[in-house]
Amino acid sequence: MTSKATPRYAARFGRLPAVFELLLAHPDGVPLATLAAEVGVPPAELREDLLAFYTADPIENDRMLGLWRPPVLEFLGPDGDTDIEPGEAEVVRAVNDRPTEELGVEYVDASELALVHTAAVALHDVDPDPDLAAAIDVLTETMVGTPAGHPQLPAWNEPLRPLQEAQRHRRAVRIVYSRTWQHGVAPRTIHPYRLVQTRRGWEVDAGPPDSAGRLRTYLLSGIREVDSLEETFEPPEGLATMLDAQRATTPVRMVLPHSSRWAADMYAETVTVLRADEDDVEVSLELLPPLADRVGMLLLAAGSGAFVLDPPDLANAGAVLAEELLVHHGTHS
Repeated sequence: MTSKATPRYAARFGRLPAVFELLLAHPDGVPLATLAAEVGVPPAELREDLLAFYTADPIENDRMLGLWRPPVLEFLGPDGDTDIEPGEAEVVRAVNDRPTEELGVEYVDASELALVHTAAVALHDVDPDPDLAAAIDVLTETMVGTPAGHPQLPAWNEPLRPLQEAQRHRRAVRIVYSRTWQHGVAPRTIHPYRLVQTRRGWEVDAGPPDSAGRLRTYLLSGIREVDSLEETFEPPEGLATMLDAQRATTPVRMVLPHSSRWAADMYAETVTVLRADEDDVEVSLELLPPLADRVGMLLLAAGSGAFVLDPPDLANAGAVLAEELLVHHGTHS
């Protein structure tokens, strides 16, 4: 089993409590080189981390919000001289008897930082910008310790730019698509009307409309090939209504184990918690069509502790889908 690497910034700030404990045991201060050897890092890296903490601006007027931080560290020369620049100091001393309590009040946690990174990359996908690219580099280096370079579209988003161009110039597109709710791969010619970013990634709502005036939605992660054609298209009358109908959701009420709440976020457009206790959570989900298939996938992903409360006709959606999958894979193994 492989383990996920700890984000670089989390690992570096995570070792500061151990550093502060060492400082508290030595009221007169500890040489930086000794501290670095104790925690197993290069002195230059430890100095950088301590200076980052030391120079974080206290917010004097926000004590009620828990954002104020009293002085914690003092940087000294080899003879205890305080008249020295922190970047040149050889000794560090704690000047607060509870330094570890001050850790973290000024810093964004990993989930929030990841959310900012994801949003920045998504914006860059739509509207590439060199300043935004530089900011993404900084975020990436902060999280994983490796400069990102110019942000590139992940493989599952490679069709995004060609589809954006086709939508802008109203050109038909030929795709080879791995179907989501049915088996097999099929070529199609589509008219890209709208690109939407969801929790599942980028999706394209496309025509031409079928005989009932319905559109189709394709996940970009399922598009294996994409080719823009010379053929152009005109948006059909009532396109706005068609697009609204394509994204119309149906409410479904379910119970999920806490460990499976991620599945609701994956398959639902919105998630509202109705009740929660120590064992599970009751949620109201807004789900796109195909409803039975989507609920079935959610139930299979969430495991045996998940079940549908309403509508009751979807209670067996997971079992039905599981049987279909077993038949398909048993026949095509």
